[in-house]
Amino acid sequence: MTIQSAPTDNQHALLANTPHYQISFERFNEHLADICFDFVATTHAPTLSMVTWLAGSYLIREFSKNITAVDYQLDGTTHRSEKLNKNTFKLSHVKAGDRVRVRYEVYCRDLSVRTAFVDQTRLFGNFSSLLLLLDDAKHTPATLTLSVPMQFLAQHPNCQIACGLQHETVQSKTGIEYRFAALAAFDYLDYPFEIGTQDTFEFVVNHQQKTLPHRFFLTGRHHGQLTRLQSDLQKICQTYLDWLGDAPFGHYTFMAMVTNKDYGGLEHINSTALISPRSDMPRIDEPMPPSDGYQRFLGLCSHEYFHAWWVKTVKPDVMINNPLTHESYTPLLWVFEGFTSYVDDLILLVAGAIDKASYFKLISDQINRYQQTDGKAYQSVAESSFDAWIKFYRPDENSANQGISYYNKGALVALLLDLMLLDKSSGNYRLLDVIKHCYQQSNNQPFGLTTEILGDIIAPVLGRQAWQEFYENYVIGTQPLPLEEYLGKFAITVNHQETSKPWGMSLSTGDQLTITHIHRQSAASQAGLAYNDTIIAIDGLKATNQLLTLLNKQQSITKQPVQIHAFRRDELMTFELLPDNTYHQTLSLSGDGGQWLSFCFDK
Repeated sequence: MTIQSAPTDNQHALLANTPHYQISFERFNEHLADICFDFVATTHAPTLSMVTWLAGSYLIREFSKNITAVDYQLDGTTHRSEKLNKNTFKLSHVKAGDRVRVRYEVYCRDLSVRTAFVDQTRLFGNFSSLLLLLDDAKHTPATLTLSVPMQFLAQHPNCQIACGLQHETVQSKTGIEYRFAALAAFDYLDYPFEIGTQDTFEFVVNHQQKTLPHRFFLTGRHHGQLTRLQSDLQKICQTYLDWLGDAPFGHYTFMAMVTNKDYGGLEHINSTALISPRSDMPRIDEPMPPSDGYQRFLGLCSHEYFHAWWVKTVKPDVMINNPLTHESYTPLLWVFEGFTSYVDDLILLVAGAIDKASYFKLISDQINRYQQTDGKAYQSVAESSFDAWIKFYRPDENSANQGISYYNKGALVALLLDLMLLDKSSGNYRLLDVIKHCYQQSNNQPFGLTTEILGDIIAPVLGRQAWQEFYENYVIGTQPLPLEEYLGKFAITVNHQETSKPWGMSLSTGDQLTITHIHRQSAASQAGLAYNDTIIAIDGLKATNQLLTLLNKQQSITKQPVQIHAFRRDELMTFELLPDNTYHQTLSLSGDGGQWLSFCFDK
C-alpha cells in the first residue's frame, strides 16, 4: 500500500468537530494500548461507556476490566472521570460546547479472537474491547487512527495491516499511522484489525458481471502450503456465491493466526478473525482428500465466511440494533450456529475440497459426539441456545451430563430437517432453499428471524402439523433424532459398532491417569470416583491405560469387582468398581446419498 505524507494542520482543522480516536501502541512490550479520544461535548457532564459483549460470542466479557483509569483534559486541566458502574464513566466538569480530550489505557493480552492482543509479534484488536463510546453519540460519525511506533516497525520491516475497513497509510514522525474515514463510532465494533508481519494472498470470486476481491492474512510461524489453501478457499467462497446469488459485502478479509494448539473463529461484517493450530495448515504434500487437520481449518473458514449471510445479515430478531450492553436471550442459536455447522462441511463437499468419504466421516463424528452426550436427554436445543450466556462459554465437568451444544445438536437437527424437506418435496426443496429464502428477504439489510417466521417458511413444504411435531419433539423437546430412518431414504447405510469406555469415564493422556469426565450412572460414578481424581493403582498394580483396558475387558467375563486407588486432591482414597455393562454405539456412514448429495444451485 502506498505510504502518504501526513496531512497539514489545515486538513486536520477541517475535521476538528468530528470525534476522533487515536490508538497508540508505543507500549506494546507492556501489552498496552494508549487511547486518546477528542470530541466536542453536546451535553453537560457526558458519559462514556464500553460494550460488555461482542456480536457472535454470547458471553458478558466485561471488556472494561482492562481499563486502568479514564482521565480527561479540559482547558489545560486534567480531571479524573467519575465511574458510575462497571463500564460507564462520567465527565463531571464538562459543559456542552467544551472541547474534550479523554485518555485511558487498555491492557491487551487475550490471545483469543474476541478481545485484543498486543506484544512485539503482533497488534490485534476488536474495537469492542478498546473504544469508550459517547453514550449520547454512539452512532455519530467518528474518525480513527492506529499509530504504530518505529520500535515495532523495526522488528517488522514488511509490516502491514489486515482489516475489513478501507484506510490510508501515512508516514508520521514517530512511525506509521493507519487512518480510517469517518464511520459511526458504534459500527467500528464489527471490524477487527491485525498489524504485523503476515503471509498474504488474494483471490477473486465471480459474481454476475463483477468480481469480489478476497484477501487472506496469516500470522505466526508455519510451513503451510498457501497455494493449496488459496485454491481451496477460492472454490469454497465461489460455491457460496453460486448458491446464494450475491454477497452482503463488496470485499472480504480473512485474518488468521497459527499457534501450537489454539482454535477458534469469529465472524464480522466483511471479515473474520481465526486462530488455529499450525498443524492444521496444508502441508507441502497435502493429499486429496485432505488430512483431518486441514479439513478442520477449511471447515472453520467455511463456517465464519457463511456467517456473513447467516448471522450478520439474517440474524435472530433480538440481535437487530442490539446495544451490546446486556444479555440478549434467544432460543434460535441452534438455527444460526447449528445450520452453519451443517452447511460449512456440506459446502466443502460441494466445492470439491473434500470427497464423499471424508464428508461421511464428518457427519458420523457429529452423530457420535451427540449420542455420547448424556445431556441430550435433559436439555433441548432451544434451551441450550437460550442458556448460552451462562453455560456454553463456561463449561465444566458436568456440562456434558446436563446439556448439549447448540452447535452439535443444531447441526444434526439441520441435517434431519434437510432430509425431511427433501423427502416431502420429492427432492425439490431443502434446507438450503429455506436459508436462501430468508437471505433474499433481507435485501442485504439486517433481517430479524423468529421461530414463527421460520415455521411459516417450512410448514408449507413439510406440512403445518409435521412442522409442529418436529418443533415439539426435536427443538423444544428431547426426543431421539430419527436420523437413521431418514438417511436410509437417501441410500445411506448406517454401520454400527459397540465400543466400551472403561467404567464410563474419560482420562487424560500422559503419565498420570486423571479423570476428565464421568458419565452418569456409570460404574465409575456409582463407585464414587469423581472428576479430577488421579488413579494411581488398579488391583494393586500401577495404573496405566493398557491395564485399565485389560481389566475392564477381563471384568466383563469374571464379573468380579476391581479395586482402584486414587488421589483426590492430596488424599489417597480407595474405590470398588463393580462390573460395567454399559456400551456406547458408534456409527459410520456409507452409500450414495442420492438427492441429498446431488446439487444444482441453478434451479
